[in-house]
Amino acid sequence: MESDKPATVVARTATRAFSGFEWMIALRYLRARRREGFISVIAGFSFVGIMLGVATLIIVLSVMNGFRKELLDKIVGINGHIFVGAIDKPLTDFSELSSTLERVPLVRFALPLVEGQALASSPAGAGGVLVRGVRGGDISRIPAISSNIKSGTLAGFDESVGVIIGRRLADQLYIQTGDTLTLTAPRGPQTAFGTAPRIKSYPVKAIYEIGMSEFDSAFVYLPLEEAQAYFNREGDVSAIEVFLADPERIDETKKAIMAMIDRPVYLTDWRQRNKTFFGVLQVERNVMFLILTLIVLVATLNIVSGLIMLVKDKSADIAILKTMGATQGSIMRIFLLTGAAIGFFGTMAGFGLGVGIAVNVEAIRSTLSELTQSTLFPAEFYFLSRMPSDVDPNEVMTVVGMALVLSLIATLYPAWRAARLDPVEALRYE
Repeated sequence: MESDKPATVVARTATRAFSGFEWMIALRYLRARRREGFISVIAGFSFVGIMLGVATLIIVLSVMNGFRKELLDKIVGINGHIFVGAIDKPLTDFSELSSTLERVPLVRFALPLVEGQALASSPAGAGGVLVRGVRGGDISRIPAISSNIKSGTLAGFDESVGVIIGRRLADQLYIQTGDTLTLTAPRGPQTAFGTAPRIKSYPVKAIYEIGMSEFDSAFVYLPLEEAQAYFNREGDVSAIEVFLADPERIDETKKAIMAMIDRPVYLTDWRQRNKTFFGVLQVERNVMFLILTLIVLVATLNIVSGLIMLVKDKSADIAILKTMGATQGSIMRIFLLTGAAIGFFGTMAGFGLGVGIAVNVEAIRSTLSELTQSTLFPAEFYFLSRMPSDVDPNEVMTVVGMALVLSLIATLYPAWRAARLDPVEALRYE
């Protein structure tokens, strides 16, 4: 006898996306059993590869940013931002012109100088230098010099007729404050036999150290009037260096200078003088970013191969899950979570390792130098006395985001293959 009660229809509902069930299975697949040990090894290599790739990218970019920042600060700190040179007539009116330039908005001060090459020597050695003649009041306004005096003093610089030299030059010539430095210039007084070299000795008034070997070993400062006499300048200067409050606002300041002065001059700035140098740094930085990104890319390819092998090994499990009601979307999300977990934890580990090393790179370098008894960062080659590092939060987030996106993309194909698996084919030979 048939029952009059209506039949109950049970509706099968899909599992909620990224439910606890999917997380449980995904994390279980990350802990491979003994017979799946090879898959676990591949996952481990993928994790280590992503970690090292992200850490290396952060460290290298931070060091290169530090190089650029340190070099820019030191180059612009000891040299002016804008250089004013004469066109038709010598700069004999440099005092008035300097006063006019200092009234231009954004100009901190203007520094007239005489510049020329010479040979600096002592009883212990000799070396080529760039001699700069400046006024005593002006040299104290250059922070790179006035704040880095290691011995001696800038007081009475004009009256002393002495020189100020860098620490590296003093070490090369084995001299110190109070010793005598001899300068030899190729163009001296005229004689019956031609131009004779000019040789004159000066006491060392002070020694500075700004931390950039090129400047610490090559610049010698003389009082302006003495430099004019030494280089046969008839009361004029080589150029006027203009220091700005904001080095990036060069163009508008140059326009204001040309509108302010009423004599023909030509203007150059620190960007033009160092264009090739900083251009090379930028190219090297971009190339290093592309090369090191390949490390992350190779590591994500390991995720692809590891997940494909995991899908093949778990084909029977996938078939059983499907027969129990798991949808294609659920299976796909399980393997997405498995691969993304490797990428996420590898990226986070690389982030911590990279930032930690980048922040302490100089301390690490010093420790390694002491342990190996070798110089790992020669100042004469890299222009700096310490290894710089400047961690840019925006760049770090870009590297982390790139690694996470590449890791997620790497999981799409294996997860899609797992979702498309036919349960009948998977269980046929079980």
